[in-house]
Formats: sequence, C-alpha cells, structure tokens
Amino acid sequence: MTRYDQDGRYRRWVRFERSDEGILLVQLHDAGSEFTLTHRSHGAIADAFADVARDRDLSVVIFTGTGPSFMDRWGGADPDREFPERSDPGAELLDETGWVGAQLHRNLLDVQVPVIAAVNGACTTHSELPLMCDIVLAAEHAYFEDGPHFPRGVVPGDGVHTVWPMVVGHNRARHFLLGGQRLSAREAQQWGAVNEVLPGDELLPRAWEIARYLAMRPRLTLRSTRSVLIQPFRRAATADLASGVYQELYAMRGFLSWRGGQQPLDRRWDDHPWPGAPGSDHAPAVGSQPTAPE
Repeated sequence: MTRYDQDGRYRRWVRFERSDEGILLVQLHDAGSEFTLTHRSHGAIADAFADVARDRDLSVVIFTGTGPSFMDRWGGADPDREFPERSDPGAELLDETGWVGAQLHRNLLDVQVPVIAAVNGACTTHSELPLMCDIVLAAEHAYFEDGPHFPRGVVPGDGVHTVWPMVVGHNRARHFLLGGQRLSAREAQQWGAVNEVLPGDELLPRAWEIARYLAMRPRLTLRSTRSVLIQPFRRAATADLASGVYQELYAMRGFLSWRGGQQPLDRRWDDHPWPGAPGSDHAPAVGSQPTAPE
C-alpha cells in the first residue's frame, strides 16, 4: 500500500480517508477550510494524484472539495495594482507552471481504479478535472465555469480544451469556453457533464454508496475497466494537451493580468492603466461583470 505524504508535501491541501474496502476519499482543502489554488497547492494536487496512481491496493477513489466550493478560489488581486498588469513572468516560471498543470491532468488519468467526482460547490478552476472522473455527482447548488482563461485574456489550453469538447460536444464547449458561461449543476447534467444532482447533504453519502457498489468487484476487474473507459481521455492528452498548454503559456508572455485576481476583462486588454481599477472613477460595481454571449 502506498503511504501518502510521508514528507508533508501536500498535507495542507489534500486530506485522505481510506475504508476497509480500499475506497480512498481524496478531499481538497486549505488548512481545513475551502481550497485555494496557488502555485504551491497546484503542485501539491499533482503530487497527491501521482501517489494515488501508484497505489495498487485501491478499489475506488472519491474526489471532492471542502466547504462551499470544489475549486473556485485562486489568485487574490493586488490592491496597489495598475489593472491589468501586463507582465511577463519569464519562460522558466511559465514552463514550470505548465509542466505542473500537465502532470496534474496526467496523474489523474493514471489513477488505476474508477474515480467518482463529488462536486460539492463551485468549480470554476480546472473545471475539466471532475469531468475526467468516471462518475460525476454534483450538489444542486454547484456550478461549472472556466474562470481563469479566456474571460481574463488567457488561452484555455491546460486541459479544458480537450475534456469539455469530448464530454459536451465541440460547439457547446467552444461557446462555454469563449463566452465565460456558468453552468448550474442541472444545466451540466442536461449537457451530459454530470450524472446525478443531489442535495448537498446527500452528496458524499451517495458517493460512498456508489463506491461500495463498485468495490464489490475484483480489483483486477476494477483496474482493467478503468483502463478501458479512460482511453479516449488519455489519447486526447497525448495528442493535444502539451500543445494547448504551451500555446497558453506563449500567449501569457504577451498579456497576463496576473495582479487582477479572478476578475474578467471588462474592456479592451490594451487600455493602460485600466479605467476599471478599484478606486478609479470608472470602477465597475462590486459583483458586476461584462455581459458574455448567452
């Protein structure tokens, strides 16, 4: 059996709970609270799934978050910024960021047994990850969005570009990614991205129920079935993940609103300084955002 996190690399961000049947709960958090994506926590998730993928004694994995979100918080805005800050972080940092993102994607695909996503809330960052799981459950208040990319002037190339089209169809996926659409759990179910929508307090019990049903099978059957069912995602990752990641990184050297937090662009990218900066006479109202295609 793999011993997880012996050196404390990801203890702050990933919690494990293992049952006697070999069911492993993988829960994202940040020191026990809602998960926040940072450069360090990004790498921590990739490391965690690398260890999960090496565990030959598992039967099923349940992947979930903590509190009100699955993966929604990231990148706090700098209050002293000129917005947007068009800065080149440099090839080395961007290359490392892209490598970590690609490893996270591949490590999840390398998990050898069926994976159940239990989306407990907002999933606006790496929204492709739950869709790569074999069964997707969502709380009725959950929603899906691709917040970090095109709405902020960034190429959607770190896996959303391969997974969303495979799951919901190319036309819907392109509209979703370009328009900054937000899909409720029910809408995601109608699109085929979610299998079951449940009240929040029933989400994890249902995930465990399904996991125990699956775990009744021999582990060789579970591993081989996972391998058969995940092949289309693996082929897509082999063919298109790296090119998407590096096109995203290449474009970020020309424009990256890295100090703007989670706010989408509300005007042209080359307005400088951005008139919508907090504290300016033209700042948008709190909670407002530009109108995207419906």
